[in-house]
Amino acid sequence: MIKKYIISILLFCFACTVIGQNKITVDAFVDVETKSLAIKQTIIYKNKTKDTLQEIYLNDWNNSYSTKTTPLAKRFEEEFSTKFHLANSEQRGFTTITSLKDQNGNDLAFTNLVEHPDVVKVSLKSVLNPGESYQLHLMYNLVLPDATFTDYGFTRNKNFELKYWYLTPTVYDGKWHYYSNKDLNDLFVPKADIELKITHPKNYKVTSELDLGQIGLTEDKQYQVTHLKGADRVDTYLSINRFPRYSFVQTDDFVVLSNINEKGLAPADKAILTDKITRYLVENLGEYPHQKLVVSEIEYNKDPLYGLNQLPSFLRPFPKEFQYELKLLKTALKKYLDNTLLINPRKEYWLSDGLQIYFLIKYVEEFYPDMKLLGTLADIWGIRAFHAADLDFNFQYFLYSMEIARKNRDQPLATSKDSLIKFNANIANKYKAGVGLNYLDEFTDDIKLKASIKAFLNTVKTKSTSAHEFENFLKNETKKDINWFFEDYVKTRKKIDFKIKDVVTTADSIKITIKNKRNNDMPVSLFKLKNDTVIGKSWVEHINGTKTISIPKDSTDKFVLDYNNVIPEFNQRDNYKAVNGLFLYNKPFQFRLFKDIEDPDYNQVFFMPLIEFKNIYDGLTLGMKVYNKTILRKRLNYRFSPQYALRSKSLTGSASVYYTHNLENQNLFDITYGIRAAYQSFAQDAFFTNLTPSISLIFRDNNDFRADRRDLITARYVSIKRNLGEDATVVVNEPDYGVFNLRYTRANPGIINFSSFNADFQLADQFSKLSVTYEFRRLTKGNRNINIRLFGGVFLSNNSDPNSDFFSFALDRPTDYLFDLNYLGRSEAAGLFSQQIIIAEGGFKSMLDTPFANQWMTTANISTSIWRYIQAYGDVGLVKNRFTNPKFVYDSGIRLNLVEDYFELYFPIYSNLGWEIAQPNYAERIRFIITVDPQVLLGLFRRKWY
Repeated sequence: MIKKYIISILLFCFACTVIGQNKITVDAFVDVETKSLAIKQTIIYKNKTKDTLQEIYLNDWNNSYSTKTTPLAKRFEEEFSTKFHLANSEQRGFTTITSLKDQNGNDLAFTNLVEHPDVVKVSLKSVLNPGESYQLHLMYNLVLPDATFTDYGFTRNKNFELKYWYLTPTVYDGKWHYYSNKDLNDLFVPKADIELKITHPKNYKVTSELDLGQIGLTEDKQYQVTHLKGADRVDTYLSINRFPRYSFVQTDDFVVLSNINEKGLAPADKAILTDKITRYLVENLGEYPHQKLVVSEIEYNKDPLYGLNQLPSFLRPFPKEFQYELKLLKTALKKYLDNTLLINPRKEYWLSDGLQIYFLIKYVEEFYPDMKLLGTLADIWGIRAFHAADLDFNFQYFLYSMEIARKNRDQPLATSKDSLIKFNANIANKYKAGVGLNYLDEFTDDIKLKASIKAFLNTVKTKSTSAHEFENFLKNETKKDINWFFEDYVKTRKKIDFKIKDVVTTADSIKITIKNKRNNDMPVSLFKLKNDTVIGKSWVEHINGTKTISIPKDSTDKFVLDYNNVIPEFNQRDNYKAVNGLFLYNKPFQFRLFKDIEDPDYNQVFFMPLIEFKNIYDGLTLGMKVYNKTILRKRLNYRFSPQYALRSKSLTGSASVYYTHNLENQNLFDITYGIRAAYQSFAQDAFFTNLTPSISLIFRDNNDFRADRRDLITARYVSIKRNLGEDATVVVNEPDYGVFNLRYTRANPGIINFSSFNADFQLADQFSKLSVTYEFRRLTKGNRNINIRLFGGVFLSNNSDPNSDFFSFALDRPTDYLFDLNYLGRSEAAGLFSQQIIIAEGGFKSMLDTPFANQWMTTANISTSIWRYIQAYGDVGLVKNRFTNPKFVYDSGIRLNLVEDYFELYFPIYSNLGWEIAQPNYAERIRFIITVDPQVLLGLFRRKWY
């Protein structure tokens, strides 16, 4: 009787535990040959709300790899990556659920959501009342994706790197918070007690931060069974590896398992640094609630130390101890916060990201206060003269966050993470959040923010919380008004920009007028200086337009806003004002070789040696670029580039002045106007002068910065003057001319689906003309590339020389009288450089007998894949010249599309000329596209980040 009573009590205690906590039990069998896991799973889900539930939603993020149309696949496409689209079906992963029952053995209906194929809706047989639990019993198979996509999955070395692998319930707090995997490492799940039983080949080892239980062999002794368990968990990263490279460091606080490496650093040194880091984590974030913390190289590579830290080790200007320390600290901070600060990681990521960067900043301030942004390079002669050499290591966080703000591509911290452009998601918003918390720390001088953050983290540790609770907690800690931080800094794109407008001295006081150039309520620090030494500091709040404060007259000789560079201010060049009334805004000039970081104390002028190759007539050109563009974008930019051409033995070059006006929170976001002049060869001993004033307007979808679509309107006047020398090989029959040009372009430059529409109107003394171009490209699900381009052009009037086709529409090689196209041999009629083709106007590849049209022209250019980068192309069109009937033209051939728009080869086969491949001198008929401009090639990299 007593025995039965004890058993009843134990069962009751177990039931209470189950009722009070979600529980997940997974029994997984690992099959290396099929890169799959067969899983039996039990989920005990507790309804902790006041609502009655009729369904439960489960995260099945392994299924996000199942097709080329999932949100994850679209994410790859948006970031100009084809690795997933071009992969074969064996490389992608998917989930097959074979059984889903309730606790009574009843089959439950389930389905994957249409818009979220990696979310499973389970319809319950009976309702789940508030406070009750529901059991789900599942059997399913996971076929893992190749790790080449996201670094997680099945690796080339036949190892398993598993994150978000088994099915988990989604969070419900009045509504279901489910969303799809977009490679952002932000699964939102309720905490649960977890038990794993992993059956794997005995030559594999399981690494996890769950507590290790029993380990044994199966009866056939071919497999090993590893038991793992943990309470209050949200993340169960698992590495099943034949040769694990994880080091085991038992610190005074908890165990750290890490495979982050730093070449040349001894294991003993790593252990000492690891202990230092864990001590810092516990001192600032509180006790870690688990026994182990796994810090993997994969996690670091997804969130690395950007900048000079990413250089090869033999070039990296930082001590290896410092490098390893920050790599380990940054990754450990994120993992620590992810496991203890249970917020919505997609909607409120800014809080955990901001805390990560904030404590990185504080760590360097405490242990490496003298570390410079350039590391040891700052001490090298020549480099130490640059302003960048003076800046502290932590300045990089301001630099990267301001870089995107100056480009007018910054987004509010409160933006959902999947709506951020890649640069903001990976770098800028994270840094802006950290810099903002540091700004808040300086402002709330009545409390110690670090201590308040620690108290908050200890209060909510392993409990569901939110950024709103963090806000309320801080407001109760400080007496200062910090609404500005959460309302203006976090929720908007509002920039910070102050200036000292005026300083007036009276008999017994000094009146300082500060202007807030932006519409926000953010505070600014005001410093008093005497002989460049700080003698006082105060905070000025609630500056609506302008605000004048009065202080007693003292020995202050200069006032400075944000002297210690804590505030991420948009423009720091007007933060100084002298008491004696000197106008300090007129900064002295500073001349530097090569580009530097902006120094607000100077008007910087930079010089850069130039070695370029623009065309075969000038050959290699040597010169100097004189410009004012710094690392951060400026509104006003000028550039003068005088050069000497070695082949033409002449002075060439260009000059330009442009001003960019950024507009926020509207579709028209960029207006740029300016003027450009250039002088260079267009043939042997023949030169042109190009003078072009212009204005351009760029539009985007202000509600979706990730949308690739851009609309561009450009108006310009192109003035061309030509000069022929005695040895000129060309004859110019047309007088010098000027053309007014109005263009409209709409571009959707996707890598899977690309489209572009262009309308072009030109007006000159000799003619007026209108043309439209539409291009469409698509990479199909079968990996077939289809490219269609349509062109139509008509002369509205044409009074040019009837014997000249200089202004005519061209079928295969435009004369480019506006000098827009980067021809290497612009005036060549024979030889290799005459075979260069730039797809413009007619877009034909064969050089036919009717190459121009002086009345109208319509063409269509089509190409499609044969195998990989080998494509078939065909062009058709109608060419109409005055006093002749329209002529039907066509050509066809093979296209080697090595790098689209940058390096391509065209081999004509059949056209109006017949079988070209069988005609003499066939090599002279081959056409090529080549791009040598470094700025154009750099666009291949930039497009995936912006």
